[in-house]
Amino acid sequence: MSATPNRATSEPTERTVLLEGFHAVKHALRFGAPVEPLVTLSTSALLGLAESHAPDLLERLGHAREVDKAEFTRLVGRPHPTGVAGFAARPAVDVAGLAKDRDAPLVLLDNPRNLGNFGAVIRVAAGLGAGGVLSIGDVDPWHPNVLRGSAGLHFALPVGRLDTLDGVEGPVFALDADGAEIVDVRIPADAVLAFGSERHGLSAAVRARADHLVSLPMRPLVSSYNLTTSVAMALYHWDLFQRASGTVKNAR
Repeated sequence: MSATPNRATSEPTERTVLLEGFHAVKHALRFGAPVEPLVTLSTSALLGLAESHAPDLLERLGHAREVDKAEFTRLVGRPHPTGVAGFAARPAVDVAGLAKDRDAPLVLLDNPRNLGNFGAVIRVAAGLGAGGVLSIGDVDPWHPNVLRGSAGLHFALPVGRLDTLDGVEGPVFALDADGAEIVDVRIPADAVLAFGSERHGLSAAVRARADHLVSLPMRPLVSSYNLTTSVAMALYHWDLFQRASGTVKNAR
């Protein structure tokens, strides 16, 4: 379900996205998403979650509309353990501008297939201050299953889709088992970190565009890492260099 409600009827439309659960709503609100409507099965339970997990959002979460189980399921499509959900407008992303101008590495997913992994990558990229997450391929980066995996952190950084790498500026560092060890590589702020699909790896087009092939440290006999783990390791390597040089972008 990719939608947001009509203000008069609270019926979903195609202009906004569904945020399922307290954590997705919390993250979307923290990063400026206008969540409307926000619904809950229990206002008191929601405020209890806010007091323990997001006291900064107490006032905004206090405006949630309390609904019964039938109405919640009708709006959301299914129950949720936290009894909280919301709808938010999908932001416009200047993909062309992001491809040319950024001050933190861009994560590029080359034809990702696992939607949960895709969402988890966005969550990791948001936490480590990446410049954005873009994908090549037929998967919508804002698919509901990707949104579930990101826990609402799509709103923390630009997320979008490219047709090709044409027009993308900055050095491309493609992660590949045959590449140079990443520990010996300095990743600049305008880098593109490219990761292949879980099954097929990097496409020929992305591999040809790469300026550098780099590999992650891996114990012998271990064949591969999960995609999210690979992204986390590469971004953390960049982050360590930022800290060592005193140029940390975001206070954490």
